[in-house]
Amino acid sequence: MYPWIFILYFGPYSNTFLLSCFSSLGIGRHSFILDFLTLHLYDLLPDKGKVWSCYLKDWKSFSSSCYFIFTDAKSWNESQENCSRMEAHLVVITQQGRDFIILNLQTGAVYYVGLSDPEGQRLWQWVDGTPYNPSATFWHLGEPSHSQEQCVTLTFRPSTRWGWNDVGCHHDSRSVCEMMTIYL
Repeated sequence: MYPWIFILYFGPYSNTFLLSCFSSLGIGRHSFILDFLTLHLYDLLPDKGKVWSCYLKDWKSFSSSCYFIFTDAKSWNESQENCSRMEAHLVVITQQGRDFIILNLQTGAVYYVGLSDPEGQRLWQWVDGTPYNPSATFWHLGEPSHSQEQCVTLTFRPSTRWGWNDVGCHHDSRSVCEMMTIYL
């Protein structure tokens, strides 16, 4: 059954349920279906007193995402596994993600993000499937610098502020997890 039929048949009362289902199925926040539900069906919800929020303790809500900052240093793979255990992923940097970073991360620390180059061919991939856009990146000057550095961290440099640096995936760094806000 196509999701559109389900939406039309059950009408506005199923929107919260559908958003929860799509989220638990792993359909990313960049999918057309989820964007449609979020942007066009919200006004039809019967219980408008509810809010979009984070349901897990210690997560920070910012715009349409929830963020969790891990202060324990782990490898990139371990960091992504930590996020996955909480039904999230390493942060995908958008303008909203950048704004969160500027306001919430410690400038003296280094944080893994959800961007990697698994094959070492400079074919960067976001963990949630968001297309990598080379014209909308935040690399520090001179980065990426080495084909064997296949994972990306956020670092703060006084001259250029926050930006990306490619590093070996085995290095231990802090990390930032991201998930969609839900309707509570």
